[in-house]
Amino acid sequence: MLRIDVSRKRLYIGTFYLFFIWVIGIAVITAGIAALFLRTQVRGIRRLAVAAENFGMGRDSGPIRPEGAVEVRRAATAFNRMQDRVRRFMAQRTTMLAGVSHDLRTPLTRLRLALAMQPQIPPEDMADMVGDIEEMEHLIGIYLNFARGEGSELAVPADMTVLLDEICANARRANAAITLYVEDALSATLRPEAMRRALTNLIDNAKRHGTHIWITAQRSTPGRLRINIDDNGPGIPETQRENLLRPFESNAPGGTGLGLAIARDIIIAHGGSIALQDRPAGGLRVAIELPV
Repeated sequence: MLRIDVSRKRLYIGTFYLFFIWVIGIAVITAGIAALFLRTQVRGIRRLAVAAENFGMGRDSGPIRPEGAVEVRRAATAFNRMQDRVRRFMAQRTTMLAGVSHDLRTPLTRLRLALAMQPQIPPEDMADMVGDIEEMEHLIGIYLNFARGEGSELAVPADMTVLLDEICANARRANAAITLYVEDALSATLRPEAMRRALTNLIDNAKRHGTHIWITAQRSTPGRLRINIDDNGPGIPETQRENLLRPFESNAPGGTGLGLAIARDIIIAHGGSIALQDRPAGGLRVAIELPV
């Protein structure tokens, strides 16, 4: 019988360590390849998500470059086609509304001229009829602005101090009593003319119901700002607040039912929110949240 004595260490330990190192090495290489692959896929999905969010808030940054897996590239290509269709739709709608505006205002202008050539009409009746024509023209402008939604304007960085100062100055020229406070260095990326229209509508609504308006604008949370528009009017019952933000739901004297709805649509299109609340000292507070 042949007997061979060999050290256990020489038989097993070296092979075990080599096998362990080989397994760990393969795992690290596989994990690295997977991480690179996932990073490419996630980058494409993240870019698509950011582009969709920006486009929804009116920040049109143009088409995105498809990258990543086939499915992700298809989604990016479909998103680019959707952006193009939406742009064409907005351009066509704006052109159509411009034509509608011209067609509706032309007969009103003829009526105004016809009235001016009728000297036999008593002055008080003439003033009433001219006032009716002006009101019709004003309502046409409001309805067209509501339908257009300011969709063609691009979002740009705006200084909130300058914007709110201009809005309040215009309101003061219309005999509104306003107190304004804006936090220093407050800015936001928005569509200035659309936001000007929204805030003007809200201030006009506050002016109809109160004798004084307080406006404050400041940062609320990181990445967001808050604008409060307070008035000392009678306020609005909580059960009626949601309806007043819908088109043609307002029955307030002198209102058309669109001012608050236009403001709400513009603010939501910016990725913000609007809520009607009780003012602590009495009256109504319109609380607006906007991304910066």
